Amino acid sequence: MPEGDLPVRGPLVLPARELHWRFSRSSGPGGQGVNTADSRVELSFDLARSPTFPEHLRDRAEGRLAGRLVDGVLTVVASEHRSQLRNREAARERLAAMLRAALAPDPPTRRPTRPTRGSQRRRLDAKARRGAVKRLRGRPPE
Repeated sequence: MPEGDLPVRGPLVLPARELHWRFSRSSGPGGQGVNTADSRVELSFDLARSPTFPEHLRDRAEGRLAGRLVDGVLTVVASEHRSQLRNREAARERLAAMLRAALAPDPPTRRPTRPTRGSQRRRLDAKARRGAVKRLRGRPPE
């Protein structure tokens, strides 16, 4: 795999040419370099127009990431570290994790089941015991 490419899952790898970086000054502590170092990182990926994504995966990802996309572009920001390099790594991992989660298959549908007779009995017994405890806390009858 060429340097800079971002593995997402399995054979799906985002080429470095489709990742767009932006750097700016980060807020928070930083010592002498706080006003000069551009350590905040924005990593953008154009999901809607990417030739890398198969059509069915793109549709699934766009549906699940609809609230995060702006004109089909997914942007991730990292500014928790003081160095730009560590923020770059954090942004790459965050983007990959976000895409992995969006591409995950749907969970199996839940088949509704009925509670067993034993579980119903245990629940009612527990409620009765709890009610008795609360009744005994009260003032004794005169």
